[in-house]
Amino acid sequence: MHRLLVLLFAASCLATAPRLAAAQDGGFPVQTTARTQFVFKNGEVMRREGSQLTPLTQNVKLANGTKINYKNGIVEMPADKIFPQGKKLTLREDDYVRADGGVVFATPASAAAAQGKPAPAAGAKYETYVQHGLSSSGPAMQVSLLNKKVELLNQKISLLSQGRTDQPDTKAIDAQLTQVDTQLAAQK
Repeated sequence: MHRLLVLLFAASCLATAPRLAAAQDGGFPVQTTARTQFVFKNGEVMRREGSQLTPLTQNVKLANGTKINYKNGIVEMPADKIFPQGKKLTLREDDYVRADGGVVFATPASAAAAQGKPAPAAGAKYETYVQHGLSSSGPAMQVSLLNKKVELLNQKISLLSQGRTDQPDTKAIDAQLTQVDTQLAAQK
């Protein structure tokens, strides 16, 4: 009986080890789509898919290494050539982080703060400002997206070349290809 308890304890420690490591690393990896956004609303970060908002319950880490603190809206971008130590910024109301790690600012004041500039005068012309880390739009991301596109095209070719008399349904693959194309276009 004692051995069983020790074994169960060891198994539970091992089962929780990846979660502890992810929490110490700054967030849990999340699956995203091209439409996923992490928006700062009413003092907290929420995940937005289309028009549906879901409150976050833990910090997240995007595929490009961008970390988002769900409680206070601090975004930590990965190190790159311009910012070797990475870059931190704080989201303000309605600012959001895209799935590719780009941060879109909702107001001239939040955009100015992210650029380290003084707040613009009321009524000043405002151009949308998006903060990127090089790693979110660099060659590695493009290669990853192109590999995904090749994989999807191979799946479609395989499906279409099965010699079936009826036309196979490729809508799901086509939708994924459209998403990858959209992401590739955003990289340019």
